[in-house]
Amino acid sequence: MNSLLFERSTGNVPPREFAVIQTEKLLKSFRSALRFRFDGGERPARPAIRNGSVNIAVAGPSSAVESHAPSIWAHQAGVTALALERFDGKILVSGGADATIKLWDLEQCHNPTVSHTYRPVASIPRAEIAPSGTQLSPSAGHRFSITHLSFYPFDSDAFLSTSFDQTLKLWSTTSARVSGSFRLGAKVYTHATSPIASHLLVACGTQHPAVRLVDLRSSAAVQSLASPGQIGGTAGATLAVAWSPLHEHVLASGAVDGAVRIWDVRKSSGLVALLDQEDSLALAGPATTPNRGIRMSAKAHTGPVNGLTWTDDGSYIVSAGHDRRVRVWDASTGANTLANFGPSIRNSQLGSLTMFVSPTGLTQLKRELLFFPNENEILVMDLHDGTIITRLRGMGPSIAAVAAQRGERTVRNRLTSIVWRGAGGGGSSDGAVMGGTNAPGGIYSGHLDGQIRAWMPQLEGLDNEDEDNTADEASGARAKKRKALDDAFRSLMGRQITFS
Repeated sequence: MNSLLFERSTGNVPPREFAVIQTEKLLKSFRSALRFRFDGGERPARPAIRNGSVNIAVAGPSSAVESHAPSIWAHQAGVTALALERFDGKILVSGGADATIKLWDLEQCHNPTVSHTYRPVASIPRAEIAPSGTQLSPSAGHRFSITHLSFYPFDSDAFLSTSFDQTLKLWSTTSARVSGSFRLGAKVYTHATSPIASHLLVACGTQHPAVRLVDLRSSAAVQSLASPGQIGGTAGATLAVAWSPLHEHVLASGAVDGAVRIWDVRKSSGLVALLDQEDSLALAGPATTPNRGIRMSAKAHTGPVNGLTWTDDGSYIVSAGHDRRVRVWDASTGANTLANFGPSIRNSQLGSLTMFVSPTGLTQLKRELLFFPNENEILVMDLHDGTIITRLRGMGPSIAAVAAQRGERTVRNRLTSIVWRGAGGGGSSDGAVMGGTNAPGGIYSGHLDGQIRAWMPQLEGLDNEDEDNTADEASGARAKKRKALDDAFRSLMGRQITFS
């Protein structure tokens, strides 16, 4: 590290290259930040007395650090979805298996170096059935488990939610009240909005094979995307949808039949290509051979596809399936890049799987990292060769007891959702990322044991900082080193968003 600082000071290493080198190290140094906890305000019910003995089910973490407060949960029935607004990185929204939604202000913590317990700034309760027994209040929340959450890409004052109650809802962030509700007639597993489009289309993956498009402007389901193979009913449910960050009308979807379909929503037929796992030359669609048509038998996976994401420059599509495979596709040609992620991949959840790729520019070219929720751990892997960089563990007990509304039950403590917080507050490059008055950048994960956990990058030398603080010269050198790392990390992870 000292030699690298010297090279930068002498001009042998340009500032941009220095920042990338240090940011790559930070991306590979994430560790569990046990000092941050999320308390949703729920408390355990009174112990049940059975056969003269007291029976208590505790859904707390198993680690010694967290065992001092085992009755703290973000959602006592389990966290099923997370979303983080992209402008300031300030508001985190969580959804629970009990159909509740909670909003958290990540800037509640004024000193990220000390322990802090976050508490929700707003809560949306589960909808109550109307006296008639058949209708719900228009302003009510969801009735069943939350399946997916996302913020409106151009305005952090609005977010969307879907649920097994067959509805998509639009919410006001400031008032925590519903702004619109859309009934889709089938269980909704996931939804997505385009990060660049001027249209207000929300793509919804449901139990029905066709992808449903909901127009927020007209408050109607305006289109259903279905290929000839889906019309026959063989495709099954759509478990994953993702809009291209480069082309506003291009959408990718993954279904139970193992196919990843590429759609152009402007066209009447919609379907433009299918990704084929056997094809490294992009022969499954008409992009390179426009006169041949689409090979409808093309499959991206041999099992259901429940995870899809794009790199933020639109160059690659990443898919994950129940065949325990992760595949990377060239978005311009549809070719399988043949990246091999090995036998460590575990993926069995029926719902949508959330994964993400480190933003372009944080690493050197073709050195992006994939963050993958691997059941009870987060795998950090090289996107292009599949090498495992690190495993983020410490998820609590493998079997957790959660309190549902109709009694206690035990669940497998699976990781359900992960979100990336790049900005250190304020959405600007001068926001404090590793310290200061704002919450640190990092990863937040939701779990079925009811916890939201934080993962933060570790700075070199911080563990030994308190052991030797008697020498002013050594202390000054450590402070200078930490400031250099902070500057490098902020310059890339907290980039300012401007509109012209």
